[in-house]
Amino acid sequence: MTLNLLKLCVGASAISDLENWIASRLALAQAEGRPVEQFHTTRMVPKRADELLDGGSLYWVIKGQIAVRQRLLQIRPHTDKDGIGRCDLVLEPVLIPVYPLPCRPFQGWRYLKSAEAPRDLNDGAENVADLPESLRRELREMGLL
Repeated sequence: MTLNLLKLCVGASAISDLENWIASRLALAQAEGRPVEQFHTTRMVPKRADELLDGGSLYWVIKGQIAVRQRLLQIRPHTDKDGIGRCDLVLEPVLIPVYPLPCRPFQGWRYLKSAEAPRDLNDGAENVADLPESLRRELREMGLL
C-alpha cells in the first residue's frame, strides 16, 4: 500500500518560493560538480520506507494548507560531518499542485495515507490548476474549492 509524507515548507509563502529554492539548489549542485538531484534532509528515518517508495510523495504544507507534492525517489540514511544521523529524502524536482487542504502546524514530518491525501489539481475536468495560487487559497478558505 502506498504511503506519503507530510512536511511543513518553512519559509515559503507560495509554491513559487519552493520552485525557486529547488532551481537554485539544483543550479548550485551543477556549478559545484555535485550530482544534480533534489533532496530534503531530515533527522528521522522513516520506518515505513518500502510503502513510501511504492509510489509515495512528499506533500508540502505552505501557509497552513497542503499545496503541492513531489514524488519520493529514494530514502538515504547517513551520518553528517558532526556524527549525527540524518536522512535524505530524494525527490523528483517536479512540483505537482494539489487541491488545497487546511493543515495545522506540526514539527518534523508525518505519514499521510493515500486515501487522506488531496488529489492533484490536474486530475479533474476543471481548470483549477490554471488559477493563480492566491485565488485557489481564497476559494478553498471560502469552501468553494
